[in-house]
Amino acid sequence: MTRPLNIAYSPCPNDTFVFDALAHGRVPDAPELAVTFADIDITNGMAERGEFDVLKVSYAVLPWVLQEYALLPCGGALGRGCGPLVLTRRQGAAADLAGKTVAVPSERSTAYLLFRLWAAAEVPGGVGEIVVLPFHEIMPAVRDGKVDAGLVIHEARFTYQNYGLVCLADMGEHWELTTGLPIPLGAIIAKRSLGAPVLRALAAAIRSSVLMAWDDPEASRPYVLEHAQEMDPKVADQHIGLYVNEFTAALGEDGYAAVRGLLTRAAAEGLVPPLGRDALSFV
Repeated sequence: MTRPLNIAYSPCPNDTFVFDALAHGRVPDAPELAVTFADIDITNGMAERGEFDVLKVSYAVLPWVLQEYALLPCGGALGRGCGPLVLTRRQGAAADLAGKTVAVPSERSTAYLLFRLWAAAEVPGGVGEIVVLPFHEIMPAVRDGKVDAGLVIHEARFTYQNYGLVCLADMGEHWELTTGLPIPLGAIIAKRSLGAPVLRALAAAIRSSVLMAWDDPEASRPYVLEHAQEMDPKVADQHIGLYVNEFTAALGEDGYAAVRGLLTRAAAEGLVPPLGRDALSFV
């Protein structure tokens, strides 16, 4: 009997929704999983250290890990109208961020790459100090004046008004207007050393898990709410609706173009290493 595959993904509703059927053994002939929950800034580090067989990571970390890991063609998070937001205490213009302090959830995140690409185009002279904070601490820090602005992700796009904050700019909107492509957020990667048959079986099982979750959304609800960190069920549903979509079932031509586009532009700005020619190949 083969050992379970060690997998780490976040407790966010989109991940628990996607992996519910697979994690609970309801996908026929699927590889067995041993699940660990960790926020994406943690899983990014795990990938760079070569830990775990399968990981949910930010697309931004791919240039550092694709020699050891393969990008799976399903299970991740891309979309439209779901990008990170730059929040401030008062409404203003992008130029107001020149030289200012901005809190971000990670410097190894798609959100950060989108922000830096936006700032290079929209903030004359660039922003000032970048402060890395856990994402749940960013909105309070902006509200309390500890930083001038914050880059937020996840369900914060639905709740920032509760902190008295305003949206200065939508990174996803800027990306979509300038590229026409969906926003690449989170990727599923697996170790190439598992071998092509296992990688194909895993990808097929993840896709089946996504389709099963769509066919019977109520089946995943206990798993989603158990790990949603006291999130309002309505917000959890919004989160799933935004981040689980056609690109989760299959990256497709537009999905791969979005990933290549993001990482190529980021490499041109010196934010990530250049991608190898076949770096995004599956098997």
